[in-house]
Amino acid sequence: MPPPSRIERLCIKKGMKMTEQRRVIAHVLSVSTDHPDVEQVYRRAVQMDSHISIATVYRTVRLFEEANILERHDFGNGRARYEEITDEHHDHLIDIQSGEVIEFQNQEIEVLQEKIAAKYGFKLVGHRLELYGVPTEPKKKHARRRSGGKGNRGSA
Repeated sequence: MPPPSRIERLCIKKGMKMTEQRRVIAHVLSVSTDHPDVEQVYRRAVQMDSHISIATVYRTVRLFEEANILERHDFGNGRARYEEITDEHHDHLIDIQSGEVIEFQNQEIEVLQEKIAAKYGFKLVGHRLELYGVPTEPKKKHARRRSGGKGNRGSA
């Protein structure tokens, strides 16, 4: 087993009991470069430990979500996707043909959201921005691409 992953260290810090199977699932989620759903996490986890059941993955992902370690996203395809919660805010652009997710940051959008909230008498304390689209030309390299995932995390 590799050294403790970021998610495993967060779990330990929050006082969670870390079984071997939870460690494997934490590792799989920590090294994911996409926004995997539970079935993708399961397929990756059983490659490390063939005794992990899909039910264990569902329970563990839910536990990590309830502990504010993972964020759940719904990108409209009926499958919840997950990513580790971090302090780094970003938004998402989802390719509805391939399911690819591009994480991006745009200061102009952030400023505009603040202005809109202020116009209506609000102080913005959080938001999610998910843009859905289809490519207009052959794929170019963008900020940060993560295929198969969904959602965004963060606050304003």
